[in-house]
Amino acid sequence: MANNAKPLSDRIALVTGASRGIGAALALELAQAGAHVVAIARTVGGLEELDDKIKSAGGSATLVPLDVKDSDGIARLALALNERYQRLDVLVGNAGILGSLSPLPHTEPKDWDNLIAVNVTANWQLIRCMDALLQRSPAGRAVFLTSGVAHMARPYWGPYAASKAALEVIVRTYAAECATTPVRANLFAPGPTRTRMFASAFPGIDPLTLPTPEEVVRAILPLCLPACAENGKLYNFREGKFMDFHIPA
Repeated sequence: MANNAKPLSDRIALVTGASRGIGAALALELAQAGAHVVAIARTVGGLEELDDKIKSAGGSATLVPLDVKDSDGIARLALALNERYQRLDVLVGNAGILGSLSPLPHTEPKDWDNLIAVNVTANWQLIRCMDALLQRSPAGRAVFLTSGVAHMARPYWGPYAASKAALEVIVRTYAAECATTPVRANLFAPGPTRTRMFASAFPGIDPLTLPTPEEVVRAILPLCLPACAENGKLYNFREGKFMDFHIPA
């Protein structure tokens, strides 16, 4: 049974992009909240470091070295989770790439395809393969990380912004489809954070002026808890509030 100190006791939580940054911090936060964490990332070393931190905190994890572009791999993982746990309680689509920042006419097709594969298709495949497991949870929760640029038309950010805009529509649609089920799906926009991705986009900004991933994930955790009643919404960390999207009845 869950308790106030460990609200995710006996729950299974899957996090993509868990080897560093927000993904690693959130995986640790979920483990400290009592969840068994299924941590997905390409970097084995990063996963092993995460596992050490989770064990030191008294938690447990299953490490899954996997590229989220491997759609068959995601499908196999869903089958394995079904065989072992028969359900999934928390799904966090965190893995994402920035891609190259350049004018749209200069974007290479291979770069576009890679960006869409990671930021859009992989998350759709997660929903496609994990939905049945989330539906078997008494309170399935799905959270996907987005960006404020999805709502802008900022020069040179076209491919990344388009990928996040597409992700938002996918997640909001999924939320609408889950409205009469125990599953809740939401979006989270961390804003400027002390991560490698942000530093690559804005190398001139002093990272010490930015919130750490550990600070950011404290605001993500409530969206992962059974008590979360929000659905189809976007939480903007920088503004500290939800953006309300209409979900048809």
